[in-house]
Formats: sequence, structure tokens, C-alpha cells
Amino acid sequence: MTVDYTVRLRFSDESQAAATHTNLSAVRLDGRALWIAGDETATIERLIADDAERPVEFGQEARFRLADFVDLPGVDADEEADVEGLARTGHFLWAVGSHSLRRKQIKDRHEGPKALRRLARVEGQANRQILVRLPVTEVDGVPTPVRELTVDGVPHRAACLSARDDLRRLLRDDEHLGPFLPIPGKDNGLDIEGIAVRDDRIFLGLRGPVLRGWAFVLELRPYVLADEPGRLRLHRFEDGLPYRKHVLDLEGLGVRDLCPAGNDLLVLAGPTMDLDGPVRIYRWHDACVAEVPTIVRHDLITRELELTFGEGDDHAEGLSLVGTDRVLVVYDSPAAVRLEADGAVVADVLKLP
Repeated sequence: MTVDYTVRLRFSDESQAAATHTNLSAVRLDGRALWIAGDETATIERLIADDAERPVEFGQEARFRLADFVDLPGVDADEEADVEGLARTGHFLWAVGSHSLRRKQIKDRHEGPKALRRLARVEGQANRQILVRLPVTEVDGVPTPVRELTVDGVPHRAACLSARDDLRRLLRDDEHLGPFLPIPGKDNGLDIEGIAVRDDRIFLGLRGPVLRGWAFVLELRPYVLADEPGRLRLHRFEDGLPYRKHVLDLEGLGVRDLCPAGNDLLVLAGPTMDLDGPVRIYRWHDACVAEVPTIVRHDLITRELELTFGEGDDHAEGLSLVGTDRVLVVYDSPAAVRLEADGAVVADVLKLP
């Protein structure tokens, strides 16, 4: 991996206190704005570039609570949503939660039976089960999410996937994914970690499960009804299912993020289990115009970049296209060298081959 240049991401004291800057999980460039999210809050952050042509720093952070726009499923509106993917297209900003279960970790202070009991505990959080779209409009020259936006006389409301179309419920009987729903995400269970939107198509990349080396991407076609503008529903495909499955040959890796690049999708890939690497960027050719469930292998997918990673740190978690030939990559658990004294975090811009 050759870094073309780096950018500094400057976060507010509030985000630093919430450790958002060291738990980055999703990113999307939107003109001068950079949408970003951490995996331990129920917020989306917006940073603004210092230069429109070639920024070296994004700052002036604004925080947006998802609960201010939609009704989240959790009892506590600020319960962690584990936002793992962001997408920006048309009038909307999209966000998806991991939909995963989590297993308690053994920490240094735990020994014997207590440690084993923790390792046996598996739990879920309702706010992780979200797919949200937020209308976006210009406010003081920068894109800003709002609860409602009217365009050409048509109102667009902030909306969340309805309980009727909850993905975990819909996947319960799936022959490939259903058996993995009770398994925590980091144990090769269901774990959504990327989203890409093109026209009416939503692509969700799964970090897990990976089956015999094949990774999964789900394709959805959401819509809203006039009498329920705040609830996303899912169109059915030709086979009657509300989702379409694509399987990708990522050489045993799972999806960490997705990003449109013309008709292609860039795929950030890494281990599904709790491992450091390898980490790669692939190009899924003509993904956005596929009309059938696809076995993505051979000429349909190419390895574009091999990314570096640390030992216990520097885990690439989000990517966004910069122009036509570069990508911005942000890291979860950034290495100490990325953390600057003033609280800024360093991200990489890489040139695509």
C-alpha cells in the first residue's frame, strides 16, 4: 500500500470523550462535507474540509443524534447503534447498524469461572437493527440532515426500516444466513459492515458469515408508502423474497465496507473473526447493474490494493471515493502514530491502480 497523502480528522471534545475518534466504522465524502460514524454511539458526525480541492484537514464537527430524526427500536434512544456503514445519494444520507449480536470479552482483571461466564454471555441491542435514511439539504452552504424535505412538491421524510421488514426476522429461514443469526458477529455470525446505494438499490456488505470462503452482499429495494412516510418497506424480487443475495470470492475475507464507483462497487475486505489482517480493496465490476443473484468471481472481481494493518490496531473500517481514482480510508483502533496531540486523527488517501 502506498499512501498518496494523509488528512487530519478533527473531532469535538464531546466526540473524543465518547471515543468516536478511535472507533471509526463508516465514512462517506459529500462535497466539502465528510460524514463519519463510530460504532459505539447512536450519532452521525459531519466534518467540513478546510479546502474544497485538496483538503488536509476536516473539522468544524457537527453531531446528529439518529433519535432526533427517527424512532429507534431501543428503549434508550442513545443506546449504541453500532453504525457500520454510511451512503450518500440523491436527497438522502443512509446509515446501517451491524444487526449483530455480541459476546462479552474477557478482560485482564477476569480470572477463572468469572472469565468463562463472561465468554458465555451473548447479547443483542435493539438499536443495532437499523436501516435509516435521512433527507439532506443545504444549510449555510453545507449538507445537513433534516426530518422532512420537499422537492418539486414531493415530501421526503426521515425513515427507518419497519419492524415488519426487520432484517434479522426476514433472514430467519434463509438457508445460508439463518443458521448464523444466533452467533455473535465476531464469531462469524451475521454482521453488516458496509452499505452502498445506487438509484433504488441498497447493497449491504456482510463481514460475516463467510461460508467456505464466500462473502455475502445483500441487495434491497426499499420504498415508503404515502400513509407511512417514516417507515421503509422492502420490494420483493422475482423469487418472492425481499432481498437478493450475491456471493463474492474475497479469498476468505468478509466485507468491511462498500463504495460505489460508477457501475462498480469497491469492496473493503478483512477477516470476519477478531484478527488483524489481511485487508484488501477489491473492485466488483458492474455490480450496480446486475439483474440476477451473482456468483462474483474470476473477471467479475479484481484485487485493487493490499492495505497495511497493525498488531491490535490500525484496522481499516471505512472507505470513500475521492474524485475518480483515489479512496479515503479510516481506521478503527488507530495506531498511536495516527493520534495527534491536539486530538486529530490521521486518515489515508490511497491512489487506485
